Amino acid sequence: MSEDSSPRNRRMNTNTDPSLQEQKERTEPTMRASTISGSANAYISTMDPKWKNWWIRGVFAGIMIGLFIVFIYMGPLALTLLSAGVFTKCFQEIIKIGHSKYQEYNLPLYRVLNWLFYFIFLYYIIGYNLIQYYPEFFSTGFAEVLATYHKLTCFFLYVFGFVMFVLTLQKDFYGVQFTMFGWTHITLFFMGSDMFMVMQNIYEGLFWFLIPVTLVICNDIMAYVFGFFFGRTKLINLSPKKTWEGFLGALFSTILFGLLFAFILAKYDLACYASQTACENSPLFKYKEYNFLGMQIQLYPVMIHTLMLAIFASLIAPFGGFFASGFKRAFKIKDFSDAIPGHGGLMDRMDCQILMVAFANVYYFTFCSTPNIERVLGLIGSLSIEQQHQVFETLQERLGTAKT
Repeated sequence: MSEDSSPRNRRMNTNTDPSLQEQKERTEPTMRASTISGSANAYISTMDPKWKNWWIRGVFAGIMIGLFIVFIYMGPLALTLLSAGVFTKCFQEIIKIGHSKYQEYNLPLYRVLNWLFYFIFLYYIIGYNLIQYYPEFFSTGFAEVLATYHKLTCFFLYVFGFVMFVLTLQKDFYGVQFTMFGWTHITLFFMGSDMFMVMQNIYEGLFWFLIPVTLVICNDIMAYVFGFFFGRTKLINLSPKKTWEGFLGALFSTILFGLLFAFILAKYDLACYASQTACENSPLFKYKEYNFLGMQIQLYPVMIHTLMLAIFASLIAPFGGFFASGFKRAFKIKDFSDAIPGHGGLMDRMDCQILMVAFANVYYFTFCSTPNIERVLGLIGSLSIEQQHQVFETLQERLGTAKT
């Protein structure tokens, strides 16, 4: 046997071969990562299901909150796209339930018509809000044409979908087809009206978007935490896991969080309209002295409004979740989808937001909305020269009358 072929030399050659050494260095980190991942998975698989769900929900809740913060920093247009994406996914989850129930009938163009109606509503809602809050952008060129005929365009698109639905009606499936037509439009009513109000909240000032959304997030998290550790008494039959301890703990936590968060946000120009580069905060965001039980205290008035929103988020908004629980029980499903591990679908996270954002919108326009000079000037700037002269002359007349 030659010297090179001896077992000892073969081991030495293997150890000193540069290519084999590089391959070993490349594979070692992957092997270590696989070992760590395998150990983590093994540890999670041996956990009590209750704690396993706790950690999974916590991790993905943190991821969602992190992404939400990123979109907030990106500004109103990014939040508009985020809202559109979230509501689109919610619409898909609800429509999918109907399709799974009636897919055996093989309804003609069922999905096509669903999404046609949805995107018509989406185009109308986004377009309407952008035209209202960015009038200077839609004052010239092709954008002006789109703004002028926006409602007419949406109307005829809907009529096209309506005609297509009628043309696809089949004798043996009339009942099922009209059931699904109603299903689609009820879903559009909930999704469309909420999307419209969310976008208005965004463009009226980020404060009116952030407060209601975060109040529901806080209430949802704290209800889970208090229910997990202290829950003993069942709250409602529709949701067996909901407890009075979680409900009351979330109530007080949400009120405290809302007051603190409103105090912090009131220091920034978050009451401004989205189209403004700078603005002076409204009186709601300036300190005011109040007499409370004989004591003089200074508060931002907006904190009192936030208190009202927090109470609604804690006492009424959860009924959106109870409604969703009843809906899921009616169709014998646990979650709307499995898009988010530990949480279900996006609709499972948005069920309480449906009532909350609507209330925040109505409350804001009832008690907090004030005329905004920048927006009025933007609307005047979108008028023709002749119309602007008319506005100028009318203002002169009124100001002259006021002086006398």
